[in-house]
Amino acid sequence: MDIPVIDLTPYVDGISGKFCLDGVLSPELEKVCSEVSRILRETGALLVKDPRCSAEDDDRFISMMERYFEMPDEFKWLQARPHLHYQNGATPGGLEVPRSLAVKDMLKKAKELPKEHQPLIPTGADLKWRYMWRIGPRPLTTRFKDLNADHIIPEGFPEWEETMNSWGYKLMSAVEAVAEMAAIGFGLPKDSFTNLLKNGPHLLSPTGGDLGSHGKEGTIFAGYHYDLNFLTIHYRSKFPGLYIWLRNGKKVEVKVPEGCLLIQTGKQLEWVTAGDCMAGLHEVVVTEKTVEAINAAKEANRSLWRVSSTLFSAVASDAIMKPLGHFAQSPLADKYPPVYAGEYFQKELANGATPGGVLVPRMLVVKDMLKKAKELPKEHQPVIPTGADLKWRYMWRIGPRPSKTRFKN
Repeated sequence: MDIPVIDLTPYVDGISGKFCLDGVLSPELEKVCSEVSRILRETGALLVKDPRCSAEDDDRFISMMERYFEMPDEFKWLQARPHLHYQNGATPGGLEVPRSLAVKDMLKKAKELPKEHQPLIPTGADLKWRYMWRIGPRPLTTRFKDLNADHIIPEGFPEWEETMNSWGYKLMSAVEAVAEMAAIGFGLPKDSFTNLLKNGPHLLSPTGGDLGSHGKEGTIFAGYHYDLNFLTIHYRSKFPGLYIWLRNGKKVEVKVPEGCLLIQTGKQLEWVTAGDCMAGLHEVVVTEKTVEAINAAKEANRSLWRVSSTLFSAVASDAIMKPLGHFAQSPLADKYPPVYAGEYFQKELANGATPGGVLVPRMLVVKDMLKKAKELPKEHQPVIPTGADLKWRYMWRIGPRPSKTRFKN
């Protein structure tokens, strides 16, 4: 199945670059907005063409991220922030656990699909690395400071901040355009979604998969999951391997045309539409076509890191999520009670137990700690960790909670 492409060019001012819908909607524009909402509802994904997001911009961004991901793991660990749920800086490979392993019955339902539509079943944390970079202004006051932390810039990348911000803001502008059109298509005021997104913890989150080390067919880089945020947007990847699931359970390989962006629905959009638009399920795996692309990259002496220019748009942490407008009358509305977006996010991130392969030894994160350990006499040196701990852990709060606190998580 080919996902339809929505061209935003007619609605973008050629001089200012601003997206603008008419004050009075024309029948043609209403039809396009209805098509946007229909596609999101039925497929959980949408392809758009936005003249503000060029292939040249993406190439510059991807080139920088390839150089970053090719750096030694010891360097990349310095940008990891476990105490911020890895929502800022680097998220090392082997840490992020697919939602299908954490959400009750999700894997069971996946195994009940016809065999040709089943995902590859993940058995542990994803192999992919990520880098989280906040896009847009932060709220002046917030209950959720860990979701709105300052930037982390790796050493040796002088172009980092400008490149990340330039590309991130362009991707975010495309998300906002689609959010306006979707709101109209769902029968809501056009600013219903964009108002929720103001000052949200939007994250430009380039994802890196090392196909040089993990290029065998059947390898899972991002196990079967949904996204927690509102809308996710990507530019076209150099390596295939992304699959999505339609509302009817059909598994579809995503083919993004040249010059187009892929948008996927997240759990927050599902929440405010009372499940009328469900969070899109997807996975990233190594396929036969991926292996062919790996071989072509080797011959051309190109990077073997599969980098996606992913941006997660999110509802403002202190905004209350609930079914909007007529969706509040949905028979499913009770499944989506009012909740602070930040509170929902923290609960999802801390859902249940802490699996093995998630907790990271402090010496891999704290600057110079590993270096000092290696300077000890050999008989007093620790065994040097190379990744996350194998141990599982279960956290249970003991004692009374404070009646008031800035740190609700």
